[in-house]
Amino acid sequence: MDKIRKFELMEKIVRELEDLRNSQQACVQKLSKIEVDNIELGDKRLEKDLPDMHQRIADNLDNISSILDSFAEQTNEFSNKNNISALKEQEAISNR
Repeated sequence: MDKIRKFELMEKIVRELEDLRNSQQACVQKLSKIEVDNIELGDKRLEKDLPDMHQRIADNLDNISSILDSFAEQTNEFSNKNNISALKEQEAISNR
């Protein structure tokens, strides 16, 4: 795999990780709303299970964020080390 294609795949993975992080954030928010609604309702099963679910989702969110930060940094370093912007310019000129 050439350097430009590798960088593009790395960028794609960064975007997918960002999307995954956003999805997990939405899950945490929805679960929090359910927990608040259940304060009024008082369902015992929800009282029992929701806090554990919330914690697991929050832990996953932390892990995804950590992976995303690390991989985004790795992607930037790869771009800088391999001068990807210059390679893309050269490729564009060659394809004319």
